[in-house]
Amino acid sequence: MNNLLFTTSLVSHKQLLCTFSSSSVDRLSYSPSSPPFLHFPTLPSRKPRISRRSILTAQSKGSNSADAPDRLISAITYFYPLFDGIQYGKYVITQFSPFQTVLQPLFPAIKVFKSFPFSGFLVFLTLYFVVVRNRNFSRYVRFNTMQAIVLDVLLIFPDLLERTFNPRDGVGLELMMSLDNTVFLFLLVCLIYGSSSCLLGQIPRLPLVADAADRQVL
Repeated sequence: MNNLLFTTSLVSHKQLLCTFSSSSVDRLSYSPSSPPFLHFPTLPSRKPRISRRSILTAQSKGSNSADAPDRLISAITYFYPLFDGIQYGKYVITQFSPFQTVLQPLFPAIKVFKSFPFSGFLVFLTLYFVVVRNRNFSRYVRFNTMQAIVLDVLLIFPDLLERTFNPRDGVGLELMMSLDNTVFLFLLVCLIYGSSSCLLGQIPRLPLVADAADRQVL
């Protein structure tokens, strides 16, 4: 009887010891799927701000500047508004000889441009559908071409004023001469600024037309 009780007590102690050991190991064991003891909250990342100018530059052949053909094509497009609006410089060119000297090399090209009927409209259609809407050209070329087109479209307003009033003398004529001189000088400055910036690989943004060109070039 005593041996039986001793054997039963020994078995009970072994079972209790095994149970304790198993539960302790389960508690101390580490599972890779269990969450870590320390949790560090992640801060929301702030995206760097990219300006419209940087986007436009980066989309030009994927670099910070356009290649040589893109620069040359973009620079040439700014001659279109000046050729189409050369009549607004009739007073400035005749009164100031330096303008004649500067524009003298362009007179043969201007003469050819003006010799064809509807040449301005035909060039407009060609530049818009062949260049601006053609994704084979880089965005750099299409943006500068669109700026030249919008600048030429703005020439409608002074043309309408001249056709509506058409003063012959007096204050009206002086005002019309001032308007023509202002339009011509603006076209000349846009040509110099736009073409020189393109040749240097920069992005010219002309007043009054840059935002409209941005919206048209996708």
